[in-house]
Amino acid sequence: MKLELSKVVRGCRLGVLTGIGQTGQHSLEVPGCLLYTRCATVPHLTQDTLHTLSSLPAVTQVTLDSLAEHYEVLEEFKEGVRKFSGLHDTALYCSLQDPAATCPTGHITNKTVSVWGSGGRIELTVAKFMAMQAAILPDFYQSMADGETWQANTSRKRVRKAVDRTLAHLDECLILHHKTQELKQAEIFGVVEGGDIREERVRSARETAKRPVAGFVLDGFQSAAMEQDLRSQLITAVTTELPQEKPRLLQGVGRPDEVIECVEAGVDLFEGFFPFQVTERGCALCFNYIIVPDPETAGTSPPTVLESNGESPAVEKLKENGDSSPENMTQFELNLKDTRYREDFCPLVEGCGCYCCKNHKRAYIHHLLVTNELLAGVLLMLHNTAHYLGFFRALREAMAVDRLQDFKTRVLQ
Repeated sequence: MKLELSKVVRGCRLGVLTGIGQTGQHSLEVPGCLLYTRCATVPHLTQDTLHTLSSLPAVTQVTLDSLAEHYEVLEEFKEGVRKFSGLHDTALYCSLQDPAATCPTGHITNKTVSVWGSGGRIELTVAKFMAMQAAILPDFYQSMADGETWQANTSRKRVRKAVDRTLAHLDECLILHHKTQELKQAEIFGVVEGGDIREERVRSARETAKRPVAGFVLDGFQSAAMEQDLRSQLITAVTTELPQEKPRLLQGVGRPDEVIECVEAGVDLFEGFFPFQVTERGCALCFNYIIVPDPETAGTSPPTVLESNGESPAVEKLKENGDSSPENMTQFELNLKDTRYREDFCPLVEGCGCYCCKNHKRAYIHHLLVTNELLAGVLLMLHNTAHYLGFFRALREAMAVDRLQDFKTRVLQ
């Protein structure tokens, strides 16, 4: 795995991650996101339905917490989760926790971490963690880590202990990684912890960078964990300590405005769980991310998404009408359960090329949602995934022509 950077401007990194996978045939443009799955399947979508979308990420994320209960089956199968789940040609990244799920805290010891499946808590030693990786057969995976220091009021002593534990886990994982034949072609990412304490973040980054890892996972920066300004400051401090030639993957951040802030702080890769969260709220992503290619053509470009639909951002409009919006709804989405869409015969986003927007209207999606039809999740997931991937594509294009600030203004307006 090799990160080839084509441009670095004020901390923002544009390039391609090449040599991914056992044969090295996959590549992923950065900044970019991974394809989110649960139990190695994109929620609501079959593999054939998923592949109606073009330009899917070359890397699919699977999570250990969703696969841990199936360890014995995968171990007996011996050919890994990619073949077991019938995935198309894709590289696999295995993380410890599902970024879209919450789990109980307080079950970390010096020797173990815990994940939660449908049957309850599963305690993992390093040996068991690595045995599971050998059964899953990922192309790269994060090392075992103590990631519970993002909560408010975590003491400095607890944060320091988390960093020490994570480094100790990494050292043990590396020893077993090199001894495990099944992981001979896989690569390991070290995890940077440290809560909201700058000194511990820097220490964790420096020490992790000394280990022979292929990349870095920045943990504990989840959207609910801290303010955006503090997150940006800490990520900048961390990435300054990390080698330029290795990728940085950020966990738990997916909102478009936060993604841009983190790209400016030096992050390369993100988990692709945000479209799933929007879909579960019964919402559709609908925000501007197209910038005018040349300032001289300003005023001659086609209307933007929201302009062509003749509306303002969804959250603000809902508040004006006095309607209640789904919990955690952002300004980047439309609440299609709202009665205003009952007779709205526009596509979700004018000009969107996804199957949903080409074949169905908002009124139909509203009908599916209020009648609890499963097709609602399928169509929304198709659209939200397509829109989110388009956002990342436009982000890279804006960086390539030095228009990141214009892009940021467009997304946030």
